Amino acid sequence: MYVILKKEIRSFLSSLIAYVVIAVFLVAIGLFMWVLPEYNIFDMGYANMDTLFGMAPWVFVFLISAITMRSFSEEKKSGTIEILTTKPITDTQIILGKFFAGVILVLFSLLPTLLYFYTVYQLGTPVGNIDIGATWGSYIGLFFLASCFVAIGIFASVITDNQIVSFIVSMFLCYSFYALFDMFANFNLLGTFDSVVASLGIKAHYDSMSRGVVDSRDLLYFLSLIVSFLWATKTIFGSRKW
Repeated sequence: MYVILKKEIRSFLSSLIAYVVIAVFLVAIGLFMWVLPEYNIFDMGYANMDTLFGMAPWVFVFLISAITMRSFSEEKKSGTIEILTTKPITDTQIILGKFFAGVILVLFSLLPTLLYFYTVYQLGTPVGNIDIGATWGSYIGLFFLASCFVAIGIFASVITDNQIVSFIVSMFLCYSFYALFDMFANFNLLGTFDSVVASLGIKAHYDSMSRGVVDSRDLLYFLSLIVSFLWATKTIFGSRKW
């Protein structure tokens, strides 16, 4: 797995993908937090990170899909997947190596946002007047959300050798798991079961952690979703006929 992890990280860093993804994420979030009307901190008048944690999942739907679309699609199209599968490594190690490489790249994109946190911390009146518990809970939630998106993106990549198809499928699945369950529950069509429907989506658990409470049920949901998509990826990858 470590060999695959190094290979993927090296592949990211030797191309523009990693740098473009990180730059686009930071610029997009920076515009929302500091420039665009109605979203920026100065217009809201409160020292908080709500804009970052509210917009980041939507930006990640696109960016993580762009990161992961080449995980298996490119290797299948170029034929390098055959060389990879002949090496003394298991399918699980290949998949986990690609998964953790994507997660590390996402983590790199989140680390610079600590500068935004420091700036907001200093802008508070008095200095430091910010809900630190909720902020760190949101960071943890955003990390797990991004990890879910990476697992979904890798699954989308393994089902096709076309990167564009992988990108579209990944975006659709990420969006569906993040927003559609919550949107359907808001229609109030199922009465008491609406909360159950909402809990099937990522947003309910992400919002829960954003309040500063790291609940074991939320962690279990994220880990279950990650494992489910990685298992599905392994199943499809293991039945390869290329």
